[in-house]
Amino acid sequence: MTGYALHARDGDFGKVKDFYFDDRAWTIRYLVADTDKWAVGRQVLIPPNALIAVNRDDEYISIDLTRKQIEDSPPLRTDKPVSRQFERAYYGFFGWPIYWGFEEERAKDEEAARRRNRGDPDLRSANAVRGYHIHASDGPVGHVDDFVIDDEAWAIRYLIVDTKDWLPGKRVLISPRWIERISWKQKQVFIALSRDAIQRAPEYGDEPHVARDYEAALHDHYNSTGYWTDELPPRKLRP
Repeated sequence: MTGYALHARDGDFGKVKDFYFDDRAWTIRYLVADTDKWAVGRQVLIPPNALIAVNRDDEYISIDLTRKQIEDSPPLRTDKPVSRQFERAYYGFFGWPIYWGFEEERAKDEEAARRRNRGDPDLRSANAVRGYHIHASDGPVGHVDDFVIDDEAWAIRYLIVDTKDWLPGKRVLISPRWIERISWKQKQVFIALSRDAIQRAPEYGDEPHVARDYEAALHDHYNSTGYWTDELPPRKLRP
C-alpha cells in the first residue's frame, strides 16, 4: 500500500510513505504520510483507528480526519523517534484511547516495561527493515523485500523474502511467528526453518492479494497452525 493516496474528509493531503510497526506484536501502529511539502520538517502519522476504508481498486485510503485536524495535531520532527510522550499528546489531542493501555495492564516482563517507557517504544519503520538479511537455521536464504499486511486487523502477516542470491527468481513468505530473533543492530532476521524447507515451500508471486488456499498450503508445508483459525470470514491480505 505504499504510494496509496490519503483522503481526509475535506480533501487529499498526501500518500502513504511508510509504516511504523510494533516489533513485539507485529502490528501496524501508524501510517507515515508523504504530504508533498504540505507539512515540511515533520512526520505526519495516521493511526489505523482513524482510517475509514481502503479502496484497493483506486489505491487510496479514506481518513476520518480533516486537513485542519492533521495540521494542528502535535508535531513530530522527522529526526525524532516516536516517544510515549508524543503518543500520549497525539492520542489526547484527538480524544482517542491509547492503544497500549490494555497491554500495560497485562505486562509482566520488567524489561519489556522498561523498553516501553523509553524514547524509542519498540516501533520500527517498514522501509528501514526492507533489506534485512534472513538466516535459516542452517544458513542465509535472502533478504526482506516487503511485507504483507492484513488491512482489517492492521497486522503484518508475512515478510516477503527475496532469495535471488540463493534461489534465483523465487520469493517466499515467512510468518513473524517463525522468527526466532532479530538483530536490529546487525540488520539480520533469524528464522526457525531450514534452507531445504524454504526451498520446497510454495513460491510467492505478484498476486494482488494472498489467497487463503495459498496460506493454508504454506502453513501445511511448515506444519504450522494458521493465524486465522479463530477467525470466521477469510481476509484478503495486501502486499
